[in-house]
Amino acid sequence: MKHLSIPAIVLLGSSAMAAQAQTNPDTLLVTATRTAQTADQALASVTVIDREEIERKQAQTVTELLQRTPGVVVTNNGGRGKATSIFLRGTNSDHVLVLIDGIKVGSATNGAVAFQDMAPEQIERIEIVRGPRSSLYGSEAIGGVIQIFTRKGAEGFKPRFSVGAGSDDAREVVLGASGGNGAGWYNLSVSDYSTDGFDAEEDAEPDDDGYDNRSYALHGGYKFSEQVEAELFWNRNEGDNEFDGSWQNENRSRIQTLGGVLRVNPSDNWQLEARIGRSQDESDNYLDGIWTSNFDTERDTFALQSSHQLGVSNQLTWGVDYQDDKISSDSNDYDVTSRDNTGVFGLYQLYFGAHDVSVSLRHDDNEQFGGETTGSLAWGVELPRNLRLTASYGTAFKAPTFNDLYWPGAGNPDLQPEKSESWELGLSGDHAGVNWSANLYQTDIDNLIAWAPAPTVAEPWRWIPMNVNEARIRGLELTAATRIADWDLSTSLDLMDPKDRDTDELLKRRARKVFNLSADRDFGAYALGGTLHAVGKRNDGNNRLAGYTTVDLRGSYQLNQDWSLKAKVENLLDEDYQTARGYNQPDRTYWLSLHYAP
Repeated sequence: MKHLSIPAIVLLGSSAMAAQAQTNPDTLLVTATRTAQTADQALASVTVIDREEIERKQAQTVTELLQRTPGVVVTNNGGRGKATSIFLRGTNSDHVLVLIDGIKVGSATNGAVAFQDMAPEQIERIEIVRGPRSSLYGSEAIGGVIQIFTRKGAEGFKPRFSVGAGSDDAREVVLGASGGNGAGWYNLSVSDYSTDGFDAEEDAEPDDDGYDNRSYALHGGYKFSEQVEAELFWNRNEGDNEFDGSWQNENRSRIQTLGGVLRVNPSDNWQLEARIGRSQDESDNYLDGIWTSNFDTERDTFALQSSHQLGVSNQLTWGVDYQDDKISSDSNDYDVTSRDNTGVFGLYQLYFGAHDVSVSLRHDDNEQFGGETTGSLAWGVELPRNLRLTASYGTAFKAPTFNDLYWPGAGNPDLQPEKSESWELGLSGDHAGVNWSANLYQTDIDNLIAWAPAPTVAEPWRWIPMNVNEARIRGLELTAATRIADWDLSTSLDLMDPKDRDTDELLKRRARKVFNLSADRDFGAYALGGTLHAVGKRNDGNNRLAGYTTVDLRGSYQLNQDWSLKAKVENLLDEDYQTARGYNQPDRTYWLSLHYAP
C-alpha cells in the first residue's frame, strides 16, 4: 500500500481538531509524587489509562495500550507474547521504572520487564509519568515511571465473564468477580489465552510461532476504622512463547507480585503508609522441549512513607525504601547473586496563589556501587486566558544489572551507574472545548553502558560492557482532545531527536516522529471507534527501518443489560512493517468477543 507520510497525517489530524486522550483534571494520581493529587495539580507530564478506556479500546495486551501514549515507542519481536521493549521519551528500554501496586517489577539479570505477559483483565488503571523520577523512586526512573494498579471491588457482588476468538486460531476465556460491603472489598480474575501465531521471524524457519498465557489476580482490602485500612494483593502471569532458533526455541516465563499495604492516619494532617512486597521474574528456555537455561529474579521490597499537611498550602512527605535483589541461574555461574539498596527521600510541595512548587531529594546507598544522590525542582503557575505554565529540572540514575556486572566471562564489576539531567517546559490550556498541552524537554545521559573492546593477551577479541557512551535527547510532545458531533477525538504528536553524542547517530529503534489519532462515539446500544498509529523511520543497528501507519477499528453492541458483543479489526490496511529488524508484525487480524457483566 502507499504509505501516508507523517506530515500529511498531522495536517489531517489538525484539520479535524482531533487528539491521544488527555487525563481528566479531576483524576486522582499517586505516582507522580507518591501522594494523592488531582491531575491539574501535577507538575509532571502524566497520562492515565483507566478501566473504561481499556474496555472501550478492547485492549488485549498492555503494550497495545502503552504504544498509543505520548512519549512512548514500542518494539516487539513478532506479535503477541514476543519480547517487547518500551522506550519512554527516547531513553533506553531499561530506563523506565515499572511498578505493580507500588511493588517494583522486572528482571535484575537483564533489566527487562515482561510487558508482553501482562493481562489487561487484571488492571484498574495505568499511570505513565514522563520525565525523571529517581528523586522519589531511585534507580531506573530516567525516562519515567509506569505504574499498574490492579482491579479493586465495590459494594455488592459483580461477576463477569467473556469469551473471544480471532485470527491465527486465537482464543481467550476470562472469569472474574468483585464485591464488598461498607468495610471490605475484593476482586479476583482468571484468564487463559492461546494463539497459533504466525511466522514471526524473517528469513528463519517458515512456521507459526505460537503463544499461550495464563493470568491470575486477587486483590482485597478492609477498612478497620476511619484511621486504619489495609490491602493485600497477588497477581501472576505465565507465558509460553515459541520462536525460531538453533540454541533455543521456547521460553516459559512467570512474573508474580505479592504484597500488602497498611495505611494509618494518626490525625487529619498526618498519613502513614507501610508497603511490603515480593516480585519474581522467572524465565526458562528450551530447545525442542529440552531445558537449556534459566534466569530467575526474586526482589523483596519495603517502604515506609509519612505525609504531613502543614496548613492549607504546604505538604511534606518523607520516607525510606529498602530493596533486596537475589538472582539464580542453573546454567550460568554469577560471581555475585544478591545486592541490597536503601533509599531515603523527601518531598516538599508548596501552593501559594497561582503558583505551585515541588522540591524533592533522595539518597540511595547500594551494596555494589555505593551512594547516589538525585533531586528535582518543579514549578507551575496559572496564567490568564485559562493557561498553565510548568517548568522542571531533575537528575536520575540507572544501576548496572547483574548481567552488566557479573555475566560469566563478560561482565564488568567496575561499572558505574548511568546518570542523567533533564529539564522540561510545558504549556497547557482549555480553549473552545479543546484541552491541549505542549511539552518541550531535553535529557542528557552520561556513563551509558555499551559493549566496548577490552582485549587481553589471552583474548585479543574480548568485549565487555563499559561506561563509554553519552546521549542527548530533545523532544516536543503535543496533545489535544475535544468532542465534535458526539465524537470523542484525541491526538498526540511526538517530535524527538534522540542522538548518541559520540557518533551523532540516532539511538537504536527510536523514531523521530510518532503520531496517534483516536475517535470514539456512543450511539446508545452501539459504539464505534478507531485508532490511527503512525511511526517514522528508525535505525536498528546498521539498518534503517521504514516508517509505517496502522489503522484499527472497533465496535460493540449491547445485547441487553448484562450481555454485549464486541468486535475489532487491527491493521485494517494490512500494512507490512517491522518494529525490530528481522521480526514481522501481524497482518490484518480480527477479534470477536462476548461479554457478561451484570
